Amino acid sequence: MKGFSEMAQCATASGQLDEKTKELIAMGIAIALRCDGCIGFHTKALQRLGVTRAEFEEMLGVAIYMGGGPSLMYAAQALDAWEQFESGGGA
Repeated sequence: MKGFSEMAQCATASGQLDEKTKELIAMGIAIALRCDGCIGFHTKALQRLGVTRAEFEEMLGVAIYMGGGPSLMYAAQALDAWEQFESGGGA
């Protein structure tokens, strides 16, 4: 796990793309690949980085476009996670 954590830190650090953009990409991929464990993690990170709900919803649209029907279901889960964290209900 330590190696993966180090890789994740390097991959999401600001460079030519800022951290916010990289997290939006990661979340879109997580939805398209249907990664249950990724949704809460990346949603919380995106809120910490100041992503607006409008930006989040636009990313969901791209993820659904790229992932098809199954991604629509995961996008709904991601939106639920957003709302839970936004209201202070998530950890």
